[in-house]
Amino acid sequence: MFESLTDKLGSALRNLRGVGQLTEANMAEALQEVRTALLAADVHFKVAREFVERVQAQCVGQDVLKSVTPGQQVVKIINDELVRLLGEGATSLSAARPLKIMMVGLHGSGKTTSTAKLGKLLKKRGYRPLVAACDIYRPAAIDQLEILAKQEELEFYADRTSQDVTAIGVAALAAAVAAGCDCILFDTAGRLQIDTDLIEEVKRLRARVQPDEVLLVADGALGQEAVNVAKAFHDALALTGLILTKMDGDARGGAALSIKSITGVPIKFVGTGEKTADFDTFYPDRLASRILGMGDVVSLVEKAQETIDQKEAERMAEKLRKADFNLEDFLSQMQQVKKMGSMQSIVGMMPGMSGVEVGPDAEKQMARTEAIIHSMTKQERRKPDILNGNRRQRIAKGAGVKIVEVNQLLKQFQQMQKMMKMMQGGGAKKMMRQMEAMRGKGGFPGM
Repeated sequence: MFESLTDKLGSALRNLRGVGQLTEANMAEALQEVRTALLAADVHFKVAREFVERVQAQCVGQDVLKSVTPGQQVVKIINDELVRLLGEGATSLSAARPLKIMMVGLHGSGKTTSTAKLGKLLKKRGYRPLVAACDIYRPAAIDQLEILAKQEELEFYADRTSQDVTAIGVAALAAAVAAGCDCILFDTAGRLQIDTDLIEEVKRLRARVQPDEVLLVADGALGQEAVNVAKAFHDALALTGLILTKMDGDARGGAALSIKSITGVPIKFVGTGEKTADFDTFYPDRLASRILGMGDVVSLVEKAQETIDQKEAERMAEKLRKADFNLEDFLSQMQQVKKMGSMQSIVGMMPGMSGVEVGPDAEKQMARTEAIIHSMTKQERRKPDILNGNRRQRIAKGAGVKIVEVNQLLKQFQQMQKMMKMMQGGGAKKMMRQMEAMRGKGGFPGM
């Protein structure tokens, strides 16, 4: 989402290289570019102006430390101000048990999906959640929530005959107690725009169920309009937190950078994809690092710890150490990586890689590689040397690819095995030359 902002900020800060001291004169042009970059990202004009003023006040007159360049020093100041703008520290949910959460928002913001995503996250944290369908207007809303609840093994409550949202909420509370649940999420109705009826309905529900949290689900792609929506809901309902959705899209990111400053309400979670696993706690410092192109190694490690099987990782490390790595092992590794999310999201967390576009071709290539290996027998995966012309023809037909792609995969896999044997024998320099050769030929599919 922030690729354009990252590029423009990087360009602005490069102009400060070689400067011995930060002065008002040499900062003026760079900060003007920073302000332009923020406005282009759809950040609220007031927020952008105040941000630049705070950065300028801290930068001007500071001696540049011997150990860093002026650009690096300004990056540190901008990073700290971004964290402040986004809301310092991760804001946790209430510790109440049972924990009652009311989800509100406009139609199309991803509210029902976010309800299931949050339920899944809380289940991982030791809660036993129940999701309650309080949207009686959108025909598919109840069915959608029920399907998601069943998929994630969450308790579910709905009353398809009642038109009284408040009564449904009260009944859902009773159902949660009866089922032994210690967390209940109310999925309320959305509208195409904020209207009096919507606000009054959620006000009545809030008065009856007394939620510990009122979370607004806002579409991150709306930019400044998302800020206006948040302000209107906060004025009426006293929101306790925000969930920004569609943060994996090509929106400019202005909502994330403006919403906390304008409304005073903290962002607590972000939706980063369509799957129920694509949902994370919001950490301002980590997002600030990504915006400045420094990656997010902490989140990458956490995601790996959550998705990768520890025993499988240890088994694979031993096989690599012994240079005993076959196509069945490679398939297993590909499947582990896929659990972590899209290739673009993984690359975006790596330092210095935020501007790198993976593109759909890499995902398609990975899928083709997986299809080719799946078309092999177990014996062929474990002993690729037995793959003669007839077998390769059969595999290509089964995977729906050309035989040349099967040959390419096997050739590159053989190169990979050679590198492993070099590592085992201490031939690091030879291995680096092999890697350079592979990179020149397009690399190993899926790597």
